Amino acid sequence: MENKDVFELIIDNAIEIFLAFDNDNCICKINEMAKKELQLDDNAIGTSIVFIFQNGDISELIFDGVAREMMIYRKNQTCFRALVKAIKTDSDVSPYVLMIRNISDQYALEKAAETAKMEVAANEQVKTEFVANVTHELRTPVNGILGNINILLENETDSGKIDALNTIKRSCNAMNELINGILDFSKLNAGKFTLEKRKFNFRKMVDFVKSTHMPRITEKGLEFFVTISPEIPEAVIGDELRITQILNNLLSNACKFTHVGKVSLEILMTAKEKNRIELFFIVLDTGIGIAKSDMDKLFKSFSQVDASVSRRYGGTGLGLNIAKQLVDLMGGHITVDSEPNKGTMFSFSIWVESVDEENDIKLTENKYAKNIREAFETDEELSKAYEYGSKDNISEMKTHMSKLILCLEMDNWEKAEMFADSIKRLTSQAPKDIKVLALKLKMAVQKADYDQSVEKYNELKKICDL
Repeated sequence: MENKDVFELIIDNAIEIFLAFDNDNCICKINEMAKKELQLDDNAIGTSIVFIFQNGDISELIFDGVAREMMIYRKNQTCFRALVKAIKTDSDVSPYVLMIRNISDQYALEKAAETAKMEVAANEQVKTEFVANVTHELRTPVNGILGNINILLENETDSGKIDALNTIKRSCNAMNELINGILDFSKLNAGKFTLEKRKFNFRKMVDFVKSTHMPRITEKGLEFFVTISPEIPEAVIGDELRITQILNNLLSNACKFTHVGKVSLEILMTAKEKNRIELFFIVLDTGIGIAKSDMDKLFKSFSQVDASVSRRYGGTGLGLNIAKQLVDLMGGHITVDSEPNKGTMFSFSIWVESVDEENDIKLTENKYAKNIREAFETDEELSKAYEYGSKDNISEMKTHMSKLILCLEMDNWEKAEMFADSIKRLTSQAPKDIKVLALKLKMAVQKADYDQSVEKYNELKKICDL
């Protein structure tokens, strides 16, 4: 078979439309796909090519071999979207060639995908606005209950009623925190969240955060350390409320998941560029820790490490997701380092504006986090606190047992449950009978059963020789 015959065979069996025409715009060659797509036959040879263009004008064709999107018309005047490549040859018989590919199906799929994407976005917007409206509406009755509770507390003298009212008040505050979390999450995901930058006293903000968490942390028998680098200026410009929100979330988690040892907050200045400074925060605890396989769940919305965490400690799983998005908005990033039973370290950076403009400086970067982490990991007292029967373990047991019995006598069951849980963890390496007794003590406290709680307390105190 000659080369010319091979060429003709390829053209006739091509999956694209092949159409050649001369200087008079008359068709001189078509292939089988042209006959099929354009509804032509051999009688089309010698007829004008202009019918395949809507306006009958082929002057817009550019013969540079570059494919362009155009509308192509069939003989019956129906049309389809196509990629058209026009080239000029050296042949006197067919000096012009069009190669046409029908892309109408591909175009339809792209339009359908775009439409579907727009519908999903619209539905998401409706859902987000609905959640935002509902949370706003929920605030009104909750705040109404809180207002009336505060009025009743001012005039109430009966201790039983005061305890009941305080329980309702705590529940309303918890509901408000949940509502605020859902509202922030909705705004962040809808892209409607904006930071409110204002001048504020940085150290006073940290003092407020410290005073907020100090009672809860010290009640659990934990040590609480807060340090601020002296390089950080007194006044900065940023969103004070949202920085506080991030710190509150991380410190609340640190307190919640730590039963023995320490919680610390370290704040450093790691960079300065003109009037912008980078602040680096480290929240470190000696709590239950997190397995590496569960790290990827931490910053996802509505996610807990596992179901037992949600049942035991509560929470919606929104806090860390919101914190991450807030940190991102402030130009920083957040990371976590943790091991089971060895504590957790959250660190994050944000950018704020300094009131005083000074020369650019670069400070030592985040080696501080590593140093603090190593200090906790080499703390022998902490590791021995979990070693049942050790001096530190006995000391921690005595401290928590004394606080537990005091809470039982004062009928403070919320705090009693907290200390009972700490005692259970302090006996995690004890013989089986002691671990079972510690568990029974915790269950009795959870049921607010005074007689059973005191009985199990005395049994545990006796068997542990405390």
